[in-house]
Amino acid sequence: MSSLQVGLAVAGGLILGGVIAYNTWNARRSTPRQAEPEPGDSELPERPAPGEAMAPRIEPSLDGRPLAAPAEPGFDPGFEPLGAGHALGLATDRALGLDALIDVIVPLHLHDGARVSGDAVLAALPATRRVGSKPLAVEGRADAQAPWEAPAPGRRYSQLQAGVQLANRNGPLNEIEYSEFVRKIQALADALGGTPEFGDMLHEVARARELDQFASQNDAELGFVLRARHTAWSPGYVHQQAARLGFVSGIIPGRMVLPSPEPGMPPVLTLTYDPRVALAEDASLSALRDLALSLDVPQVPQALQPFQRLREVAEALAQHMDGAVTDDAGRALRPEALEGIGADLERLYAALASHDLAAGSPQARRLFS
Repeated sequence: MSSLQVGLAVAGGLILGGVIAYNTWNARRSTPRQAEPEPGDSELPERPAPGEAMAPRIEPSLDGRPLAAPAEPGFDPGFEPLGAGHALGLATDRALGLDALIDVIVPLHLHDGARVSGDAVLAALPATRRVGSKPLAVEGRADAQAPWEAPAPGRRYSQLQAGVQLANRNGPLNEIEYSEFVRKIQALADALGGTPEFGDMLHEVARARELDQFASQNDAELGFVLRARHTAWSPGYVHQQAARLGFVSGIIPGRMVLPSPEPGMPPVLTLTYDPRVALAEDASLSALRDLALSLDVPQVPQALQPFQRLREVAEALAQHMDGAVTDDAGRALRPEALEGIGADLERLYAALASHDLAAGSPQARRLFS
C-alpha cells in the first residue's frame, strides 16, 4: 500500500471518528435530562407501565408532616422549604362565611319566632348554589349570641340569612343575577315559612360595580418563565428538582404547588408546564424547554413573603437546571426590574389591607377567585 493510500485511510478514519463523536454528542444534547436515582431507589419512574394503576395525585395536605424530604447532600437551594421551621401565627379562619363587605346579605325572618331544623333548610336549598357566576350561601344560628354557620343536620336555628357574592374575577353581580338570587331565596323562604328582606337591586348592583372596579385595579398574578439554556428537561427531572424545593404534585397534569404552612390555605407558588408532555405515553422521552412559576398575589398572605420565595425558587431552579429566568416575552429579568416589582407589590398589599381585604384573608380569597 502506497503512502498516499495510507494517508487517505488515516484521514478517512479520523473523519469517520469525528462524525461518530459529533453524532453522539448531538444525541446526548438533544436527549432530555432525566431524573437522577434517589438514594435507595433504582430509578424514578416517569409513568406507570401499561396495565398498572397510576398513583393518585393529591393537593398538599400538611397533617403535621414535613412538606419535602431533606435535600440531597451537596444541594443547597438557598432557603428553607416552607413548613420547615415556620411559625408565623397566621389566621386560619377557613369559614368563608357571608361578609357584608363582599356579599349581598338578606335576612330571612321566621314567623312568630319559630325555629327551623338544619335538615329542613338543607332540603329546601336551591339545587345549585350559584347565581350566574357568583356563589350563593345560606347561614343559620341558634340565637343572637351564637355564630353564623352553614346549615347542618340535627341543628335548630332561630335566625337565617342568605347571601350572594357581589363580585369575583368573572365580574360584578348584575341585574339578571340579582333577580335570579331573589327568585331562589324567595322559594327557600316560602318552603321554610319565612319572609326575606331584600335590599334595593340598583343599590346592590352599584355596590358590586364599585367593588369590582377596586378589585380589577388591585389584582395581580406574577409569573416567571424558566427556559432551558442548552439541554431540555424531562417531566421527571423537573418534578425531582422542584420537589427538592418543597413542591408537590397537584391533581392537574403538568402542575406542582408549593404548599402553604397553614392547612386549607391556597398554595404559595405554582409551577406549571405543558400538560400534553406530562400525559405523553413515554414521558421520559418528552422534552420540556420551559416552565412557568406563578404567584397569585391576593390569595397568599404577605407574611409568607411569597415574592421573595418566588425569586428564590426561580434562582435555585435556574442554577441547578441550567436555565434562564425570563418574563413571558423571553426578556431576562434583571435585579432592578425585580426590585421595582417588589415595590409595586408593597403598594398593592397596602391598598388591599386598607379596604379590609388583606392578601390571603378569607374575603380576599373569595373576591379574587
